[in-house]
Amino acid sequence: MVIEKVPDVVFKTRVRDESVGGPNPFRWQDRTTQEIFGGKRVVVFSLPGAFTPTCSSTHLPRYEELYDEIKAQGIDEIVCVSVNDAFVMFQWGKQQGAEKVFLLPDGNGEFTRKMGMLVDKSNLGFGMRSWRYSMVVNDGKIEKIFVEPDFGDNCPTDPFEVSDADTMLAYLKG
Repeated sequence: MVIEKVPDVVFKTRVRDESVGGPNPFRWQDRTTQEIFGGKRVVVFSLPGAFTPTCSSTHLPRYEELYDEIKAQGIDEIVCVSVNDAFVMFQWGKQQGAEKVFLLPDGNGEFTRKMGMLVDKSNLGFGMRSWRYSMVVNDGKIEKIFVEPDFGDNCPTDPFEVSDADTMLAYLKG
């Protein structure tokens, strides 16, 4: 399935709010696809799960490392999407020291499903998760997408060849 624009969904995110108090000073905030992508050029990369090996050792850290270089290519924001809830994404970001990349929870997998990227990873005990991919979204339209090879349910490997930060930077530099 090839789609031309990102699907309209409402993401359930958590934002810091000191008025909430306690050890978890956050409140729920819905963010729409339009709010995230409208009128902006955004790099998105999606991965199977927070705290998982490749995602934690390479995928997110390298985007964090190349953040300023990628933004210098006319990018407004870099977004990491995963089929995880907002609490998991927050703790993972904290553990990773991710301060630049926006971690976007797709807790119900709705965005991922509508992107055509939801796969069954039950062979790993993960259930339904995102296939690994990256894309440039320009005002909601998909300008370029890099999808890892061997797309499919219960893939015995975790390909990581084209959705990486270096491939994205090379594309942006033309």
